[in-house]
Amino acid sequence: MNGETGTGRSTAGGTARALRAARTGEHAVARRRRRAAAVLVLCLALAPALLPSAAAHAAPDITAASAPYATAADATPTVRLSAKEAGKGGTVTVTGRGWRPKALLTLLICGQNMIGGTNSCANGDGRAVTTDTHGAFRRKLPVAEPPKPCPCVVHVATVTGAAADAEAAFKVAGHPVAPLPKERTGGRLAVLAQPRLTGSSGLLTWFGAPAQRELRVTVGNLGSAPAKDPVFQVGTSHGVFAPEWAEQQWRGTVPAGKKAEVRLPVELPAGAHGDYLVSLKYGGKVLVEQPWGVGRPWGVTLFWVLLCIVVPTAVFRIGMALVDRVRPHGPGRGRSEGRTHPPARGHAAGRRSGAAGTGQRIRNRTPRARDMAGPGTPGDGAALPWFTPDTAPSTTTSTERPTSKGSA
Repeated sequence: MNGETGTGRSTAGGTARALRAARTGEHAVARRRRRAAAVLVLCLALAPALLPSAAAHAAPDITAASAPYATAADATPTVRLSAKEAGKGGTVTVTGRGWRPKALLTLLICGQNMIGGTNSCANGDGRAVTTDTHGAFRRKLPVAEPPKPCPCVVHVATVTGAAADAEAAFKVAGHPVAPLPKERTGGRLAVLAQPRLTGSSGLLTWFGAPAQRELRVTVGNLGSAPAKDPVFQVGTSHGVFAPEWAEQQWRGTVPAGKKAEVRLPVELPAGAHGDYLVSLKYGGKVLVEQPWGVGRPWGVTLFWVLLCIVVPTAVFRIGMALVDRVRPHGPGRGRSEGRTHPPARGHAAGRRSGAAGTGQRIRNRTPRARDMAGPGTPGDGAALPWFTPDTAPSTTTSTERPTSKGSA
């Protein structure tokens, strides 16, 4: 019995050890799987950051192999044509290298070697193209006759961002050829941003003083020579009238291929109001036109309204004063009328002293003094109904009371 029991215990112990070993192996496999999954996730997370750098290092070699005519420094834009000559209605393939990646470019056929700007180009038949990530492009351009005679060029320039351009000689078959005009010295200036009028009107402008502003324009030099102290023409126009031009010199230098902000003062005549147009001209070409709305000088209107009220009022007051001075006075309104006031004050004082004294003075007045005193003299007894002894009413007739019937 003991032997069977020992055998059973040994068998049970071996089974338990096998189960523990199996569980340990499963745990190890699970840990290895978790580690592999973590490593895989880490690799996937780092892959987007590693791939662009590898592609960037490999890009110059690919470009060099696929573009045998690229310049040593790819930063310089270049243009190449599939044909040097073509007639109107045909096409020419334009390719370029060394441009800014993902830049928008314009392709134009221009006459007179583009002297005078885009006014000498066939703008209606131009094309636009966007460069790839390597700064290269390829575009077919229809052949059109420019408004100016040849020699002609294919002009490529950037639309946005840093200014860059390049040209390639091209001949339009059948288009007239003329000698090149003399190019203006001092560079070719063009407006690169919307002009602005800065400044504000003060209190004096509200009363008719000249309105003043400052015209700010960002210009770029498209020529090969720097523009030093350029002379601009600033004009202001109102309504249908032509602008009045005035020359102004800007102190500064605009290098070739660079830009600068030009600030020029603008002034209107005194009392000007309404809608005005400010124009800027350089080299005989109008660069910008900026509207300017000027408010009405209401201070001047207020001044005239007050003048129309104050002046008639003052004239009326002066006239009434003159009339009051020169008109004749009545018998009781003379200048000697005021001289009787002191006796009146004395008479008032006498009345305060007592009624007896007043009556005594009145009885002692002579008829001549009563006659000289005017009816308007205050305090005089001449205005009272005095009677003489002969004309006084009888006492018996006025004061006697009637006797009652039957009395003696």
